[in-house]
Amino acid sequence: MARIVGVHGVGKQRLGGNTLLKDWEPALADGLDRVGGAAKLAPGDLRMAFYGDLFRPPGDTLAVGDPQFTPDDVEAGFETELLLEWWARCARTDPGVPPPGATDTLARSPRAVQTALRVLQRSRFFADVTLRGLVFDLKQVRRYLTDDGLRAAARRRVEEAIEPDTRVVVAHSLGSVVAYEALCARPGHQVRALVTLGSPLGMRMVYDRLRPEPGGWPGTTVWTNVVDEGDVVAAVKDLSLFFGTGVTGEGVTGEGVPREGVTGKVVHNGSHAHDATLYLTAKETGQAVAEGLA
Repeated sequence: MARIVGVHGVGKQRLGGNTLLKDWEPALADGLDRVGGAAKLAPGDLRMAFYGDLFRPPGDTLAVGDPQFTPDDVEAGFETELLLEWWARCARTDPGVPPPGATDTLARSPRAVQTALRVLQRSRFFADVTLRGLVFDLKQVRRYLTDDGLRAAARRRVEEAIEPDTRVVVAHSLGSVVAYEALCARPGHQVRALVTLGSPLGMRMVYDRLRPEPGGWPGTTVWTNVVDEGDVVAAVKDLSLFFGTGVTGEGVTGEGVPREGVTGKVVHNGSHAHDATLYLTAKETGQAVAEGLA
């Protein structure tokens, strides 16, 4: 049985659990190696909870690649708000990105959407993301948070991957939202550590839509949030500001389990601040996983 379950982020709709495992397994092994000590990754220790195919477009068209999204496909409301938030965050970390104009952002106009997409594609953070890929990512986040059927299916994938011997859940990007909700919804699990990487859980538009109500604890003894200061997706770096502490639920002995809040760890992933494998190779991630296994 897998001692560690990995949960991926957006943009993996054409991959699969085994494909991702080939990247995650050696990266996490490197993170553990940097810590030293007894914690090592053995074959079968890591299992991927894969939900990306839930976002895969149906194969009933002749389109090549992702749908040919344009700025006009960015929906008003959540998608536009998230896009403008990414723009504002990019401007704070990338000197080459001008800040949003007050008129554009207040109006939430089509012009603001077009400008945001153009600016972000020229930023260091989104330089490798195509326009249609950027719009697709916006839609994946929105769909998870607003489509009840898809949300339930994604959470079920995580819940099914967690076995009695699972002690650590490592979740990246949107996967941290799926993992948090799945753990909160599954009382009595034996997971002892949640490790979130580049998590958007602190963003108001995400936090306010969490189920169950935000501020709960995922039922783990330890929660470590690993973040790069330049990670635009992880807009709010300090998750301890939002998630509760104290004694919650029952431990394996039937007694209350002490919660000490979310521990934040800062890493430096270079120009690819949100990259999952770079997060996994970090010593800080290895330390959090090692502590959970111990």
